[in-house]
Amino acid sequence: MQANSDKDFLEFLVKSIVDHPDDVVIDRRVDEMGVLLSLKVNAQDMGQIVGRQGSTAKAIRSLLRIVGIKNNARVNLKIEEPEGSTHRPERDSQ
Repeated sequence: MQANSDKDFLEFLVKSIVDHPDDVVIDRRVDEMGVLLSLKVNAQDMGQIVGRQGSTAKAIRSLLRIVGIKNNARVNLKIEEPEGSTHRPERDSQ
């Protein structure tokens, strides 16, 4: 199987889900921990990628682990917060 099959799979999967497939950008890095795929999507598509309570993101990560196992690699997914996103990080109560 080809070396970037994990990236190609993620690209196909995400572009099939989002409303703005031209804005999907995936960066692939390999280090001692395995393969890290960084995903950037349009701010309006974040809800579709994350899903309700993170269910879609969890499913995508599970599928990527399966692709990684087939290729003897550990594959991790980082979903990067786009500029203009409406997500508000939780504040620590002090």
